[in-house]
Parts: sequence; C-alpha cells; structure tokens
Amino acid sequence: MASPVSEAVGVADLETVRELASQLKVDSIRCSTSAGSGHPTSSMSAAELLAVLVARHLRYDWENPDDPANDHLIFSKGHASPLLYSVYKAVGVVSDSELINGYRRFGQRLQGHPTPVLPWVDVATGSLGQGLPDAVGVALAGKFLDRSPYRVWVLCGDSEMAEGSMWEALDKASHFNLSNLIAIVDVNRLGQRGPTEFGWDLDAYARRVEAFGCRPIVVDGHDVNAIDAAYTEADGYDGPVVILARTVKGSGFSEIADRDGWHGKPLPPDMAERAIAELGGERDLRVRGPVPAASLPRTVPGAGERPAVTLPTWELGAKVATRKAYGQALAAIGVRPDVVALDAEVSNSTHSEDFKAVHPDRFFELFIAEQQLIAAAVGLSVRGYVPFASTFAAFFSRAYDFIRMAAISQADIRLSGSHAGVEIGADGPSQMALEDLAMMRAVGGSTVLYPSDATSTAKLVAAMADLPGISYLRTTRGAYPVLYGPDEEFAPGGSKVLRSSDADVVTLVGAGVTLHQALAAADELAAEGIAARVIDLYSVKPVDAATLAEAARATDGRIVVAEDHYPQGGLAAAVLEALADGSVPLRLRHLAVRELPGSGSSAELLEFAGISSTHIAAAARGLLG
Repeated sequence: MASPVSEAVGVADLETVRELASQLKVDSIRCSTSAGSGHPTSSMSAAELLAVLVARHLRYDWENPDDPANDHLIFSKGHASPLLYSVYKAVGVVSDSELINGYRRFGQRLQGHPTPVLPWVDVATGSLGQGLPDAVGVALAGKFLDRSPYRVWVLCGDSEMAEGSMWEALDKASHFNLSNLIAIVDVNRLGQRGPTEFGWDLDAYARRVEAFGCRPIVVDGHDVNAIDAAYTEADGYDGPVVILARTVKGSGFSEIADRDGWHGKPLPPDMAERAIAELGGERDLRVRGPVPAASLPRTVPGAGERPAVTLPTWELGAKVATRKAYGQALAAIGVRPDVVALDAEVSNSTHSEDFKAVHPDRFFELFIAEQQLIAAAVGLSVRGYVPFASTFAAFFSRAYDFIRMAAISQADIRLSGSHAGVEIGADGPSQMALEDLAMMRAVGGSTVLYPSDATSTAKLVAAMADLPGISYLRTTRGAYPVLYGPDEEFAPGGSKVLRSSDADVVTLVGAGVTLHQALAAADELAAEGIAARVIDLYSVKPVDAATLAEAARATDGRIVVAEDHYPQGGLAAAVLEALADGSVPLRLRHLAVRELPGSGSSAELLEFAGISSTHIAAAARGLLG
C-alpha cells in the first residue's frame, strides 16, 4: 500500500532526497516486474544520483517542457528507463497507474528505452554511446547560439565508456570548453555479461577523463551529501565535468546487490515483494526541484519573420561541381538565423567552408569525428536549429547507427555527402561511396536527393532546410554542365524529363554523373534514329513513381537505369519499388558498379564500371533487339 502523498517543491532537504531515492528504486522494481522485462538493477544503482539531481539541481519547469530556459536531462544509459520513468512519476507528470501498467506495453508511451514521444525526452537513447555525444550538440547551442545558462546533465553507464564515441564527445566538450555540460557516470562495475573493463577502478576513469581535457570528480554514488556537493562543484566549474560515481548494481536489495547475472532481468513477484520491503515499502513522494529564473532568455531559433533567401545562379552550360553549388547555396540560406553548418575537417572539399566564410559564428568544426558530427547535429536540432552536416559520403557509414537513432529521435537533420561513386577517380575505392544511397534510403522517414547540376543542387538545399526527418544530399566531385535555368523548380519526390517525344522507344534513367552519361547516350542513339526518353531521377526517396510509370508505358516497359553505386539499394531499387505493382510492363536493364574499382581517371572508371554513355547506349539497343 502506498503511503500518503507528500510534496516537496523547490530545493528539497537531503532527508527527503534519501526517501526519494528509495522510492525511485522501489518504482523501478515495480514497473519492470509488472512488465516482465526491463533493467531494474541498472536503475537502482543510479537512484541517489537522480534523486539529488531532480530534487536540488535540475532547473526544469515540468509543466512547460518546451521552455527554452529549462536544463536538459539526457539518459545516455537508456536501458535505465525504469529510473527515468520513476522520476517522471515523482515529479508528477506520469501517474503511478501509467508507470505500472503502461511500461513496455504495446501502444503506450513508456517504451523500453526512452524516445521523444515523451515531451521531457530530447533524444532517443538505448544504443549505447550516443546520449553524451548528443548532449555535446545541445551544449554547443547553449554556449554559442542561445547564449543561455541552461545546463545539460547526462547520465552515462560505465559499460558505454568502452565506446569510442563517448571519448569523441569528451574530446569535443573540452575543445569547445563546454562548461554547461555535466556527465554523470554510474560506475556500478557490472555490465551485461559480467564485470566492465575497469570495474570500480575510478582512478583509471579519472585519468582518462583528464587526458581528454575534462574535470573528473570522484564520488560515492549512494552518499546524497557527497553527490550534492559534487553537483554544486561541477556547476561552478569553467569547463566540462565528468562525475564518476561508484555505485552498486541492484543497490538496496541485499539478495542481488553487486551480483552478476541480473542485468536486464526483472525481479520475479516474490523477490520484488522482498526487495520493496527491504527498501522500506512503497512511497508516493512528489518532489520538484528548482525552475529556471523568469529572467532567463526564452527566444526560439528562427522565431519572427524569415529573411528572404537569394540563391546563387549559373549560366546554362557552365561547368560547376554540385559540391561547390552545395556550399554556395548553404551560404545563401544562411541568412536564416536558425541555419547552422557542421563539417568533419573536409570543408574545403564539401564546400561548407563557403558557409563558414559568411556565417562563422554558426559553423562548427568537428574534425575527423563523424559520429560526433551527426550527434552534434542532432543536439543542435533539439534546440530548434536547422543543422547541415557535411563530409565525404563514404564516411557517413562510420556514423550510420547515429543516423539510424536520429530518425528514432525524430530529429530534423540534413546531411551532405560529397565525393560519391567511382566518378571521384584516382583516390581509389576507400574514398568512393558506393553504398550510401542504399544506406540512407533504409533510414525510416528519410529523404534522399541526388542532383545532377548546380541549379538543382541549390534548389534542393533550400528545400532541405524545411524538410522533417533525415535528409541526405549526394554531391559529385567533378564539374558538369548546368542543365537547368534559374526558374526551374525542384522538390523532393519529383524528377525532370529532359528528352521526350511521341517516338520514344526506350527510357534512360540517371542521376548525378550518370544523368550526363545518359544524355550523351541519348545523343548517340538519336544519331542512329533511336528516340530515347531521359529522366533525371534527382529524388531517389521519395521517388517520382508517376513519371516513371508514364515513361514505362510510353516505351513499352524498356528502361535502362544507370547508377554510380553498387547494384543493391540505389536508383534501380527505387525504380523497381515504384513500379512493383505490375500495372505497367517492365523490361529493365540495370547498369551499376559490380566489381571493386581501383584508381584511375573518371572516364576510365565509368567505363570500367559499365556505366558510361557507351554502355548505356548498348543496353538500350539490347532492349530493342
């Protein structure tokens, strides 16, 4: 039976905090036992850490989670969701009934790992090693853009400290001197299958934290007085702080405390009953800590009238690399104060340096740390900014899990990948993105764009600024002729038909470099009296199914798709999916990179891969034979 409700508003006394910690442990047990799954022991180890934080240090208006002055609380160890949801019950935004009956149930919002379906959750976590990197992005916004004194508190697990991304995050936190970032590491010694790498060797953790330029504070993670003092010290330090808290997994229940084999396992009902009794029984405390001061800044990025954007233009036929057009367009839309740019030390190749030249205060150099690049973009989006993150297309593969999790976070981020395909030439296969279209198309709710000239690039960059979800722009290294005038419109889900007539007998589909090859192939075929329709499939996802179906009907299903990409998951896959209902006939020839390429000129590699104009024309003839 729960005790009567007791309320504490403001800064709670430490005795109340101790009771709150016990309540958080009890409720973590109750909800996970009710669900039959979850991580109660990982939650119990951090209960005092959260109790002190929420009751005495976290400045948060729980009735107004969108208040820009609120602190941020990110659970990097997202599997400790029973603890987070128990906190939500303690502050009065989740009922006891929802906690016990809604946790991990289908159709309910208290999911196994936190997601932003809850208004108090900034980012989805649970894929370890991501909450702290995301927090760096939120803290960057606070220090350099919002100019607001909110703090970013991150609960981390000791197991995830083996992830390189955590150290990328600390390195960048130090580089930017993020004094508004406080990481709390729950060092409970035990991971999923046994001891962690360093166990309770907090000196080892401290040395590493110091080596990455951050201040370590070592504390007993169950001593509320010591925790309170550590938080106070951290909040006053001029730089990023990592609180290393020695804790006990399953703390408060002697039968399982510091016992291996209990990770991710709920307590059976009989054990749960004994644990709750040992912890002093159920409680129903309502505790809220301080709220942001009324005088704190509460502006929202991009609020007010949006300035007019004047995109760059180019003469028809001028040779311009789409990566260059990307940079110029990005600089142009930078007149919007909510647009920010990030790069991974290749801005002179991606041309995001053009943005930096005119908007240096909204450009962030993340160096060769692609996971942190994506995470920082996600964190900036949490604060309402419009981030564009750029690097070589091939290197986004390093950060794919971050991109996948960004979609689960419902983040709005824009990615630009340059130097794609064999077209890049002599650099060789390590630099050639040949999987990126498939990778990005597979992301839930993503938009994938592949412009073929400068004009379409600029128009699509402008469109990306207002797109929800994950959007990806693939750009090419080489300079190719401008095909479209400045009045042409481009939008996700569209395409352009560059050649067509009533006499068309075959359709050639390309994007990026292969569109120019398709146009050359169409000229070669025309000289032989063969009329070919040419489609610029600049939107790979969503794809223009109507235009493709019309072309298939007009050319008796004869379609040649040429792409500078491996065969799986790219342009042809998009075409086949668009026409999969069988309503139109289809005889498709698919030209793609089917062997491992090497170094060479662009022309040599396009020929080697079988995606040059000569091969496209031959494939078209083969469909007519």
